[in-house]
Amino acid sequence: MQKQDSINVLGGVLAPCSRDPLTGFFRDGACNTCHEDQGSHTVCAVMTAEFLAFSKYVGNDLSTPRPDFNFPGLKPGDSWCLCAGRFLQAHDEGCAPKVHLEATHQRALDVVPLNILQQHTATPD
Repeated sequence: MQKQDSINVLGGVLAPCSRDPLTGFFRDGACNTCHEDQGSHTVCAVMTAEFLAFSKYVGNDLSTPRPDFNFPGLKPGDSWCLCAGRFLQAHDEGCAPKVHLEATHQRALDVVPLNILQQHTATPD
């Protein structure tokens, strides 16, 4: 699997998303991607209770731990590399989480327009 260039949606170097919990298609803490990443796990999002409930409702339970997959389960406040399509779906349903633009891979723009990502920009900690 060949990683695509680590460039964010702002044209800069892709920043880390989360090491605790460890996220990313490659589980490298960043929203790096490749052609094999069919889901485009490229949006660095900050989980909210509302989004986690929505995700579970549409069939992707991100809050329940899955030790067999070394997955701790997410809680509000955790950052996670979301699939771009799921983020857009959540936006359309009015429950999109906040986004760290510096840590969101440019490939997300294939699915989500930049102005939509900017509407959900997370404030720095």
